[in-house]
Order: sequence, then structure tokens, then C-alpha cells
Amino acid sequence: MKKNNAEVAIACHNINKIYQTGDIFTQVLYNISFEIKRGEFVAITGPSGSGKSTIMHIIGALDSPSSGSYYLDGQDVSQLSDDELADIRKNKIGFVFQSFNLLKRTTVLRNVMLPLVYAEAPVENRLALASKALLAAGLEEDRWAHLSNQLSGGQMQRVAIARALVNNPAIILADEPTGNLDTKTGEIVLDTFRRLNKEEGHTIILITHEADVAKHADRIIYIKDGHLVE
Repeated sequence: MKKNNAEVAIACHNINKIYQTGDIFTQVLYNISFEIKRGEFVAITGPSGSGKSTIMHIIGALDSPSSGSYYLDGQDVSQLSDDELADIRKNKIGFVFQSFNLLKRTTVLRNVMLPLVYAEAPVENRLALASKALLAAGLEEDRWAHLSNQLSGGQMQRVAIARALVNNPAIILADEPTGNLDTKTGEIVLDTFRRLNKEEGHTIILITHEADVAKHADRIIYIKDGHLVE
């Protein structure tokens, strides 16, 4: 089933999430509803244990709600098969994580090209696409041949951003992307997200528990104890 609204990229309607361990049921999300329009820069924030990581996993097609519906580009994601969810993660959403998740003894270029291998992109196009993504992420060209473990934290995060961009997804989902960075370097990374949003038109969803980081977004969605507060 599809819902037609060209402006809405993401629509969550009455999302509940319950985890079961043996005979124990733990509810972590309660009737969460919100929409994110195409081209928005939105922060989802709240204290540790608030449920923001769970909603991130649902938005990223890494988990499914126990009830309620989640629409991505008008498509009800909660009804898709595992293969269809994998296609969404591969083609529509770019992920950036706090811990970078780079291959340590692999060059910057090869790290960025890895999603293109999984997507079976033509071999002759991979270098050009990776180079374009690295330039968009703001990493200096003289670092591209370095191994990822030879880079600073800020440089590694920009490689991670480039890797998220390389398949040209409409949505960038960033989970605590400044968590392992000092304040100055974090500001540079956040400026990169803003530029990608304003100049490239990417929808940016920033997951953070830090109020100062959330303020970089144009809109803030606040979750506390599994409930949408504002």
C-alpha cells in the first residue's frame, strides 16, 4: 500500500515497539507519530534510554515496529520482506555511525567503494563515484590513499559520510556522529551535514542525546521514556 504525498519522505503513525525476553515484555516506544519532509534537516533527541535508537532502527529499516505503520516515500515499510528491506538500506538510506565502522587496514577509497561492490555497480564507475562522494564530504584528496587507521577522528567520520553518500541516497541517517569527536571537529562534521542538506538537498536525520548538537538541525523531535514529547 502506498500513500501519495510528494513532500513527505518519512511518516511514522502510532509506532509501538515491544521486546520480549522469555515471559517478560518491555515496551520502549508508545504511539510515536511524526513526519519528515524531503530536504529537511531534523534531529531526534532525548536522554539515554529514551527510545531514540529504537526509532532510528525502525527508520533505517533495521527493525520493525510491533504495531503502527512506517511509510518511506509513500511505501509501508512494515509490510516489506527482508530482501525488500535490504534494498531500501542499500539504495535509499545512507548510514553514519558514532564508531565510523571503517575497515582499518583498507584505504579511504576502498572503504568508500565498498557499498558500490554490494550494489554491484559497474567496476569502471566505482572510482569516479567514490571520488565524488569524498569531495562532497570534504576530505582532502591527499588523504584518499591513506589507510583509515592513519586518519584523525574527524577525517574518519568524513570518510564514513562519503561512504554513506556514494550510492546517492535521498536520506542520510546519522547516529551520534559527533560522539567520538572533540567539539571543534564535531562542528566541522555538523557543518558538512548542513552543507549536504542545503546545497545537495539530502534529507538529514541526526540522532543525538546532546542538546547543543541537536540545535544544528532545523527541527527537533524530542523523545523521553518512549513517548514523543515535542
